[in-house]
Amino acid sequence: MKNTKKILDKQSMLLARYKTLVEQAYNFRQTDSALSDISEFNAIKLLHKINKQKYLIRDFKLLQQN
Repeated sequence: MKNTKKILDKQSMLLARYKTLVEQAYNFRQTDSALSDISEFNAIKLLHKINKQKYLIRDFKLLQQN
């Protein structure tokens, strides 16, 4: 259970950071395309980590049901 809590906490932190990066990418789109691309790239990397976390949570839930 402690591991599940840690994963959920990390997932919420990553999701907040992801939203910030997407917002930055959108705001920079008109003024500085390079910064926009960098923010978008970092957001995509974070999204990949979030998806990994979702996969781990799914595995924990399946183990708890059995």
